[in-house]
Amino acid sequence: MTSFPGLGPSSSLLQSSALRAALALAVVFVMLALTGWTAVRGTKEDAHPLATAKTAWQHATFHGRPLPGPDGSPAALRGFFAKLTGTEKQQLADRYPLVVGNMNGAPVPLRYRANRMAIDDARRIEKQRMGDHRLTPVGRQEAGRLMHRFESMMSPARQILAFDPAGDGRAAEVFGNLPAAQRVSVVVPGVDTNLSTFERTARANTAPVGMARSLYGAEREARPSTRTAVIAWADYTSPGGMGVEAATGKLAADGAVRLRALVDALPSSDAVSLFCHSYGSVVCGVAARDLPSNVEDIAVAGSPGMRAGNLSGLGTHARVWAMRDADDWIQDVPNLEVGGLGHGADPVDPSFGSRVLSADGAVGHAGYFAPGTRSLRNFALVGVGATSTVSCATDDPHCSSGLT
Repeated sequence: MTSFPGLGPSSSLLQSSALRAALALAVVFVMLALTGWTAVRGTKEDAHPLATAKTAWQHATFHGRPLPGPDGSPAALRGFFAKLTGTEKQQLADRYPLVVGNMNGAPVPLRYRANRMAIDDARRIEKQRMGDHRLTPVGRQEAGRLMHRFESMMSPARQILAFDPAGDGRAAEVFGNLPAAQRVSVVVPGVDTNLSTFERTARANTAPVGMARSLYGAEREARPSTRTAVIAWADYTSPGGMGVEAATGKLAADGAVRLRALVDALPSSDAVSLFCHSYGSVVCGVAARDLPSNVEDIAVAGSPGMRAGNLSGLGTHARVWAMRDADDWIQDVPNLEVGGLGHGADPVDPSFGSRVLSADGAVGHAGYFAPGTRSLRNFALVGVGATSTVSCATDDPHCSSGLT
């Protein structure tokens, strides 16, 4: 074996392996770019209305008293709102809809009300932009798509828990009665998640809203007596396509902070499960170490890795489940982490240590939440706490161990 000066055979082998790994990862992302997988995130010269609204809130007084910090702890904000009358809460929501609508600790129904107003404001702006001939035809067309998206989000039955129109936008929606839920499931989606892709008419179950709606229905079917709620959580900035952003962990780290804040704001008596798809599993992996104790399960599907070498590297008390369809192209992405590129070991590899679930019926990378699939059924059973009845992958004896 050839050695480099100053290096023994084992060091030479390690260096060679690292170089081959880096080269393999680079080749994969070049191929993805050349074959059309890489998408360029569109940019808009938007103001940041939420940041502006928070600044106004911080400088305001209410009945002669300063308002609490808009990013304070959920417990402190819950205490503040608990002292207000119903009329006073509505006054604050009317005056600062973007702030109240995104405030962890504000009453959930009040957030729904505030976000309806904030979405209506954004809808009016996009309606004006549709006729603004300073924009390109593509820009006016995009404004029209967003206006119709906002109109849909304002439908009476919808419960929008978070809404931020800046940039490509962020949102979260609730299915079920969140304040009364015994068990809460959070769907964390992957790349290209924004306001334009928050929901889809065609292939609805591949978008965050469709994923969450499908999971909620499956949970109700699996255990009707359990009060459940499911959150479609698109409230982080995801990578735009399968480019360099998707190969690094910066956006996942930022998203993990926001995910922890969401979970911290849920009632501590609720049992919480996270269902993390594609790059969303990277977010969940980064967040895992600091999640509160009521997060009982983390389930990932189509994962490129969780920024950890194995289960113990996640540092979580939660059960970790994983699944991957045999036709999922994500299996062709190397499970490496070299020089900041890549997301580490494969969660469905036996050496990782997660419980590997069957994904029978799922088709491709985006098919895990399709009705009638074993993948969706397994997710639902985890979500309602019926983990002893899940269908494990045939080659994973560890999957069902210790479950009652």
